[in-house]
Amino acid sequence: MSTEHLPCFPAIGIVAGLHAGTVMGGSGFGLIGDLIIGVIGSFIGVRVFGLLGISSGGVLGLLIAAIVGALLRLYVIRLVKSA
Repeated sequence: MSTEHLPCFPAIGIVAGLHAGTVMGGSGFGLIGDLIIGVIGSFIGVRVFGLLGISSGGVLGLLIAAIVGALLRLYVIRLVKSA
């Protein structure tokens, strides 16, 4: 991830949070909660993709990484909440 992508992260995270909330289904965490999870998940997704050696270049690559990160974050949160 380069510094030129940092201004895009909130917008990409918001879109990722909306998509992740739709994909995971369930009651969700509300609109604001899903958006926050998406923004945090976008950083997680890019980091995980980087550790795995997967390139997430361009806006589409960042969006995919952000959605994957948001899905991972939602999954972990739901695991913790159910325990």
